[in-house]
Amino acid sequence: MEEWIAAFEAALNAGQVEAAVSMFSAKECYWRDLVAFTWNIATMDGRSAISKMLHEQLTQVGSISIEPEGEAKVDGEGVESWFDFETATARGKGYVRLREGKCWTLFTSMTELKGFEELSGRRRQAGAEHTASKERLTWLEEREREERTIGTEIQPYCLVVGGGQGGLALGARLKMLGVPTLIVDRLPRPGDAWRQRYKSLNLHDAVWSNDLPYIPFPVHWPIYMSKDKIGDWLEMYAKVMELNIWCSTTIRSAHFDDQAKEWIVNVEREGKTVVLRPKQLVLATGLSGKPKTPALPGAESFAGVQYHSSEHRDSTALAGKNVIVLGSNNSAHDICVDLWTVDADVTMIQRSSTSVLKIPQNPPSPDLPTPRRDLLSASMPFRARESIDREECEKDQRENATFYAQLRSAGFLLDFGEDNTGVVGKYFRRASGYYLDVGGSDLIINGQIKVRSATTIKEIRQRSVLLSDGSELDADAVIYATGFEPMESWVGTLISKDCERRVGHCWGLGSNTAMDPGPWEGELRNMWKPTAQEGLWFHGGSLSQSRIYSLYLALQIKGRLENLPISVHQPAPIDRGPITSQ
Repeated sequence: MEEWIAAFEAALNAGQVEAAVSMFSAKECYWRDLVAFTWNIATMDGRSAISKMLHEQLTQVGSISIEPEGEAKVDGEGVESWFDFETATARGKGYVRLREGKCWTLFTSMTELKGFEELSGRRRQAGAEHTASKERLTWLEEREREERTIGTEIQPYCLVVGGGQGGLALGARLKMLGVPTLIVDRLPRPGDAWRQRYKSLNLHDAVWSNDLPYIPFPVHWPIYMSKDKIGDWLEMYAKVMELNIWCSTTIRSAHFDDQAKEWIVNVEREGKTVVLRPKQLVLATGLSGKPKTPALPGAESFAGVQYHSSEHRDSTALAGKNVIVLGSNNSAHDICVDLWTVDADVTMIQRSSTSVLKIPQNPPSPDLPTPRRDLLSASMPFRARESIDREECEKDQRENATFYAQLRSAGFLLDFGEDNTGVVGKYFRRASGYYLDVGGSDLIINGQIKVRSATTIKEIRQRSVLLSDGSELDADAVIYATGFEPMESWVGTLISKDCERRVGHCWGLGSNTAMDPGPWEGELRNMWKPTAQEGLWFHGGSLSQSRIYSLYLALQIKGRLENLPISVHQPAPIDRGPITSQ
């Protein structure tokens, strides 16, 4: 491994692109780069893509030094190793996997910009000044001044729309890099996006996956946290990280001034319109747009209650009632379980098949620290991980064969993705179509949650619903767990439909599967990287994605604040055609 790294370093520094490329496998190879070489989130798939990137970027990258870290690890077919590296402008961490002496996957990630490192560790501010001064301000006075002037006397360089985990994680990263940032959110308090959801909601990911940057969760916290617990944590996080947030604030409009190279954003705050002029605008509004509710015949004549799943807070008022839930993904299951707890007679309408993954009650805690796990996870390119996801999905099916057979026997339509990559594949391709089972499936199996599958609501009558299969169900309430508009729809709402069309679809890999049309891109579209609209960025995903990718988005924004020479590499989409079903 050391010989490969040394030879690769020498080829790059000599500008010998083809010599460097020849060190990658001719059969299958990938280079995934997070900002360090491409100023982008990009995967180069195959030798020709790697060659193109190096020809375009190597001069800008400048002198490169690479140092192996620790002992190489022999793993199955090959050997793999961590390494540290430096370019002319940045420091980074990487991971390489060799097969038969050639590179199968190479991962490079920027961790800091030289001369613009985070103000942490030994670089942290002194705080107290050990000199006498009549002009000296206390910490509280400085903090109050910052809160008072940001967005009024001082314009933020970056405006982050959304104060959930994504916006707060990014705000913390930018704060540590000295980027003047303002976060705006329509809700009254940080964490309210979690607090306002249905009372039984718990996170489906284990606590050690969900740390935000800089502050890990307490070691005694439960494995699966309540939504109110995470809401309070987010509010504490915003306070402790000293983030500048305008709550109860609504974006009314935004447009980019091509002459001034800045955004003009009109926000409504405390009954007044305030105009902000940031250079960078980040939409951290989650993975979805506005709630999507079907227009069904007869809905206006319904005598009962009907609303979208995003409005569900508490099932108490529906105790003992006949409730129809249209949909069969995470929210639909969780709401059905919530209704079951108050003895509602609940029926789930499953329009199409759903992937289900059982969540263990007591999963093993990880061996590696969070930063190392983040890098290791990010080091595997999406195309290369498909076979891994497929193996895990097939293993799950074997180990839980009885459970899945019982679910099917109960009338539930089950699938494991078009190519058997299961819930993980669906998440990255479409972020829908699955349920992480925390008890709802058992209630379906034993009949306590009824399921009507391969059908939908055709018509709503005064006290019932008529299904497309011709059957009729009594109904006191109808809850639409029918999903949301795509993330990019916020661009059309806040900026313009023209800008939405120019930016294009967010999320998805181009897998040519349901809701993820080709061509293959190999990275999540438009996420955490430059878009077709100058100064516009998207940030979202799970808590772990918010933690991981907030760093790379923050570094890109910091580089622009400091007017660093930035040449963004845009890898050409790779059209492999439809993925064959397994």
